[in-house]
Amino acid sequence: MNPDELKDLKEKALQVRRDIIEMTYRAQSGHQGGALSWVEIGLLLFFKVMNIRREDPFYEDRDRFVLSKGHACATLYSIWSLLGWIDREELWKFRRVDGVLQGHPSRRKTPLAETSTGSLSQGTSVAVGMALGLKMWGKPSRVYALISDAELQEGQTWEAVETAGNKGLDNLTFILDYNGLQIEGDVHEINDPTPIEEKFRAFKWETYRVEDGHDFVQLYEAFTWAKGVKGKPQLIVARTVKGKGISFMENRYEWHSKVLTEDLYRKAMKELGVHL
Repeated sequence: MNPDELKDLKEKALQVRRDIIEMTYRAQSGHQGGALSWVEIGLLLFFKVMNIRREDPFYEDRDRFVLSKGHACATLYSIWSLLGWIDREELWKFRRVDGVLQGHPSRRKTPLAETSTGSLSQGTSVAVGMALGLKMWGKPSRVYALISDAELQEGQTWEAVETAGNKGLDNLTFILDYNGLQIEGDVHEINDPTPIEEKFRAFKWETYRVEDGHDFVQLYEAFTWAKGVKGKPQLIVARTVKGKGISFMENRYEWHSKVLTEDLYRKAMKELGVHL
């Protein structure tokens, strides 16, 4: 990527973080920490990596994106708005009954979501099914699924991983948003999922680690690597920071989901360059 592309993505990342804070403050609910941790991953996928058409989001041969960690959907909705797929005014009705953007992606409300997700690990199985179906139909499309580290504590994840490896689904990439925290605290203290890469390789996957999951260059190299893998699905382990970009949220499990007071809302927006 050239400097102009990087600058554009960084500006978009700042906007997405502002949207996340604005949406969850207006709703007085939502999941800020996990939404803030995958901003760069999401932007790179939708603007640089995936084969999609901005003018036709339902293009048949598009790449598919599954947000398995569905609670972090504020990021996805903001990205949709930047793509022009939804009106930005719809963001301000986040989690409201008169809006289409629910607290977890719902195909009942918006067909832009490739599948409804929210229950941990649900998206992993759907993504595997999509990749298998695309293979059977001879389609060139790829499937990308964003998963959380807490989902590695779910049995359904490993059933999906085993199936994908045995089927050789090289059109499937899982991205692990590895921020190390879940709603109750430290993932490794609650139910340690490590060694992660070794487990996936045992299930016939290839793995790649990104030490800074907020660095666009490192992430782009990882996605380029994934496209070059043949005969096996791929796992990208991206080390991220829960609550990235907001000082009082960073690396705090309490901000998995918490109500923003007016004072904290103003503080967060000021850190993002908005003076209210």
